[in-house]
Amino acid sequence: MKDYARFAPLSDDGGIPFRVLEPPRPTSEDLLYEERERARVTLDSIGDAVISTDASGRVTYMNQAAEDMTGWAFSEVKGRHFTTVFNVLDATTRKRANNPAEQAIRGDCTVELAANSVLVRRGGDEVAIEDSAAPIHNRYGRVTGAVIVFHDVKFSQAVIDRMAYLASHDALTGLLNRTALAERFSYATALARRHHRQVALLFVDLDNFKDVNDTLGHEAGDQLLINLSQVLMSCVRKTDTVCRYGGDEFVVMLSDIEQLNHPERMAEKLHKAVSAQGLLEGLAATLTLSIGISVYPEDGIGLETLLQKADAAMYHHKEAYRPKRPVLKAGPSRVLARTRSMYSSM
Repeated sequence: MKDYARFAPLSDDGGIPFRVLEPPRPTSEDLLYEERERARVTLDSIGDAVISTDASGRVTYMNQAAEDMTGWAFSEVKGRHFTTVFNVLDATTRKRANNPAEQAIRGDCTVELAANSVLVRRGGDEVAIEDSAAPIHNRYGRVTGAVIVFHDVKFSQAVIDRMAYLASHDALTGLLNRTALAERFSYATALARRHHRQVALLFVDLDNFKDVNDTLGHEAGDQLLINLSQVLMSCVRKTDTVCRYGGDEFVVMLSDIEQLNHPERMAEKLHKAVSAQGLLEGLAATLTLSIGISVYPEDGIGLETLLQKADAAMYHHKEAYRPKRPVLKAGPSRVLARTRSMYSSM
């Protein structure tokens, strides 16, 4: 039955009836086109590559990401066998990997590409990929093809690496955080026990840091912490650890200590480095550092015990030698820093 235009009786201002033509109802072909267009736009907008095949493994669709990754245009390979565009090898053996579309169709199940697989692009370049393939069914449940979804491994690996980095590092300074410090401490003390050495913790606090934030702003305070972290890192050995413990507090862990005065000499080294380099350009200020020291195993065995003792030593020194409030102002000179260190634990 044909779709005829419908007329609705209306009246003008004088009451004279007239008819208005209503728009025709959308046909089933119109609805199908809209649905296909919606699916096409959606698939072209996602980051993963998508290729679909018919039951014989011939390409029926590729989205833009699939064209970019394989180097083939859909118009060139439509109707050609899937392996024309999806040439995948085992990165180690260099043998051709199993066809995931064929496996999905034959087994009527979702399959994943073997690990360590690389896609050979049209120009011969190789890219590591991860993928999965699933069968496509018609309304009667019969398998009519397969859809393959894949992406560049480096993107997912980059996300994993970034998450791992953030889990163990301070976001502002890039130094290790408390979690990473605990892991390093366990390893360092295990070696110390084996070789009859010591491990020292230096609890470093930047005096009057709140005044810097209140007077110069949080941006200057953040930059001050970043610069201080770089100075601390420049003073230690590769085997040592610098951690941002929180706020303006830092912990320096000295591993594999042979000489008993090594922690004191390191504290003095920090003092000289900060005094010589300054911490901020374009500002004049007087700042001080307080340092408390605890040593494994003389002052304790566990990390928390040693941190508490180093922290107590630092605050004992801070109270005994409380510095005057710094004079902070804008100026051409650099921030000067003076370090007073507490060279023994409580």
